[in-house]
Amino acid sequence: MNILIAEDEPNIAMLYRNALEARKHRVVVAKDGEACLNAYHNALEQATESKTEDSYPFDVVVLDHRMPKKDGLEVAKEILKLNPDQRIIFASAYVRDTLASAARELGKVVEIMQKPFKMTAFVDTIEDKKISDELRKFNVKVHSLKERDPTNKEVIMLLEELSKIQKPYVWYSIGDIMAA
Repeated sequence: MNILIAEDEPNIAMLYRNALEARKHRVVVAKDGEACLNAYHNALEQATESKTEDSYPFDVVVLDHRMPKKDGLEVAKEILKLNPDQRIIFASAYVRDTLASAARELGKVVEIMQKPFKMTAFVDTIEDKKISDELRKFNVKVHSLKERDPTNKEVIMLLEELSKIQKPYVWYSIGDIMAA
């Protein structure tokens, strides 16, 4: 997998990189939000020039919520403008703040892992393509329901569906559904 990580703590970034590279993943680490966006833009440009069929240069983007220059939420918004289907995982010690701002401002369900977490849980979450695929389908359902002004029953059904794919150490921002 191709993974982009934005983490301003060098020791944590090294832990992420080592754990993922040990599983043979390609990892790009950015020290702040601005560097992350530059890395994303560069990879997107290279993918466009080489005319690869991938719609995004990274399988997953991992963002710290609070970073210098641009925070994780600002980075996520810009990436999602370029590629609304990009999988994003927030790794944050501030889950409540991250949940609230992601739900309010991103317009899609994103994954959030609360720091500190075990590296096995981190790698497992990133490698779980089934959850990634299920969340992509889920976001399509949310979008289509929002266009129809969903009933409370439909919202509850969506939340029940989300709970079936949820992992015990990952939260999902769901405000977009509730705002519908």
